Amino acid sequence: MKKYKNFPLPLSFFITVVILSFSLGACKMSNDTKEVLPRNQSLPLFNPHVADFICETEASKVPPIDAQAEDWFLEARALEDPEIFVEDRDYKKIVDLTRQAAERLHWKAMLNLASLYVEGRDPVYGEEEAVQLVEKAMRLGIPAAYDRMGTYYANSTGVNGDITRAYAFWQKAAQMGNPQAMAFLADKLNVGPASEGAGYWSNIPVATKMLECAFGQGYGPAAFDLHYLYVSPRAANGKINGSRNAETKSRALKVLHEGVKFGCEDCANALAIEFGSPFDLADMLVPYVDKARGERYRMLSNALGFNPNRRFPNLDKILPLPPADLPPWDGQRKSLLDAAMGVRPPPATPQPSASSLLQKPYFLAADYALRPTGLHSDAPTAPFSAYWQPVQGQGVTEAARLFRKGEEFRHFSVLDAAGKSRYGPVTWEQCLTIRHNHGAVEPRAARGLLREVARPEPWLSCACGQACPVSGVWQPWVAADHPLQAIVNQYWRQAWLNQGAPFPLPRRDWLLDLPDDEVTWHLMDASLPDLG
Repeated sequence: MKKYKNFPLPLSFFITVVILSFSLGACKMSNDTKEVLPRNQSLPLFNPHVADFICETEASKVPPIDAQAEDWFLEARALEDPEIFVEDRDYKKIVDLTRQAAERLHWKAMLNLASLYVEGRDPVYGEEEAVQLVEKAMRLGIPAAYDRMGTYYANSTGVNGDITRAYAFWQKAAQMGNPQAMAFLADKLNVGPASEGAGYWSNIPVATKMLECAFGQGYGPAAFDLHYLYVSPRAANGKINGSRNAETKSRALKVLHEGVKFGCEDCANALAIEFGSPFDLADMLVPYVDKARGERYRMLSNALGFNPNRRFPNLDKILPLPPADLPPWDGQRKSLLDAAMGVRPPPATPQPSASSLLQKPYFLAADYALRPTGLHSDAPTAPFSAYWQPVQGQGVTEAARLFRKGEEFRHFSVLDAAGKSRYGPVTWEQCLTIRHNHGAVEPRAARGLLREVARPEPWLSCACGQACPVSGVWQPWVAADHPLQAIVNQYWRQAWLNQGAPFPLPRRDWLLDLPDDEVTWHLMDASLPDLG
């Protein structure tokens, strides 16, 4: 569902905030549980003049992703490829796959399923069911769910429209680590040169921190607003208090370029103009006019406009920033996009596992293995769809089996603490499906967003502090249980590096609070196709 948040904050907003502050505390109660529904929870009112902003990362707050659910989710995303006409898309299959993933608590699938309900892609469910899904995600502590609820209040989707509550939810989402909410609110706190001196809405230090935090999580659109703050130094009230110079221009240029890698269409368009036909030749952002570079950025901008899901992490292979020479190119759109997009090796064929040789409900495809999560349940039925097994130490030997949400857990004959036999319920533990690939470095994405390449020989791995030993595409990777693995072990974090170049450093180059020694770089592709 496309967000609609492009409305200004009128001066009367804060007067309205005071008048309506009581309404945020007047919460509707659920008839069944007397619980305050998440949609009705009382939240602090939006404060644009907050003194500081602490950067949190969404990836460290969300539940771990079930690998099988991730594959269902990516398959559904591929079926919504912009290359497929809307009328030709199999929305029944898209909904079914997304629902399967959502039942495993795949948080992105939960929010996508809510969008499908709002769009009317499943006639049985509508806006109320979408709100309930988002509330379920809110109960799981998912920052993006708070952002979505804010949008629902802004658009009157399943709830009574209330812009005051919308901003309260967006503020909460930003504080929890949601990059979309950060970028949106930062835009409201950012006074541009045309509004210089307005002051009342300005909070440049907090806007900058929000945008840098969003950018550090790979949110491309944040780069576009951030480049304005970098190029012209400003006071907290928005008044320009420093001149554009070579250093500020270079910083702004770099963040725009990185934004293109993260899929920012506005960034690509801005660089197409800057290099191709700058508005002010006397005060260009770029070091010199270069129409050939401008043409390539324009082609990337057009590609992102058609398919905003694209990412171009290896942009430097075909379009590095000056003073690097511009590599040769045959002028074909496909070769340009292929060179800049992410790559992955062909996945290895998994060997059969013990679970893959069993019958349902114990069966698990050979692509996956199981990992106990430590999440226990004493409920009589499964709280959500997942593989569950009896917790160790109860005298029960039972393989993990798939239970659907609400399905009754089995009873067993066990010995109690006194050594007497009893028949009854036991405590169950959730098992997460993980890839049965022995920890291989294999980034994943929806079909069409990655280019498959042969696995390089020999397989090279390097630490952040080393110099790049071989020119090629390099993939950063952290341990599978690392709290930031969801925003590091991604194809859009790849980098094209020339031999001898330093590897990117997370804090310096990504604006991500991640120690260098926790990241390892792996060579993914050392091929040099002829683009001339």
